Amino acid sequence: MTLETHPLKPFLPANAKVLMLGSFPPPKKRWCIDFYYPNFNNDMWRIFGLVFFSDKNHFVDTAAKKFRQDTIVDFLNEKGIAIYDTATRVIREKDNASDKFLTIVEPTDLKNMLKKISFCQAIVTTGQKATDTLCAYFSVTPPSVGESVDFSIDGKAMRFYRMPSSSRAYPLAIDKKAAFYRDMFLNIFG
Repeated sequence: MTLETHPLKPFLPANAKVLMLGSFPPPKKRWCIDFYYPNFNNDMWRIFGLVFFSDKNHFVDTAAKKFRQDTIVDFLNEKGIAIYDTATRVIREKDNASDKFLTIVEPTDLKNMLKKISFCQAIVTTGQKATDTLCAYFSVTPPSVGESVDFSIDGKAMRFYRMPSSSRAYPLAIDKKAAFYRDMFLNIFG
């Protein structure tokens, strides 16, 4: 067990309307790209493909077994979707990607991060550990999976969405996960 510091910089497009937050990246050996949701077995970029392009492989290079990082980054910049995690420093109790074995040593300074994306009006968590961490940070009651609650940060109205995990360990079919994300993005972007 060693102390790990987040290996990626926050991805914060200036036009971001939404901040998506996971818990912490998996061990580097599980990465197929140097970006968020880098594990090829994680379905986040397939969910995005289904939601925005009706094609789960839109962001997938199936021959190389990796995601199309440049295409993902261009899309997120264009759409205004920021991404980071709720933890900046953790202890990984086992050498795997499971949130069950992550101890958060330093939660992310979310208030400071949100100051950098002034158009942001919604925060999305993509798993239980991220939800628990965000709720503790902002003293907000978690909504049910697929639901949202309104709250405020220093007087600014925000909406908090709790989405199902994109991990295949989360027991829900990808099309059902995509339906939750589709509804959420429709609410944010119209």
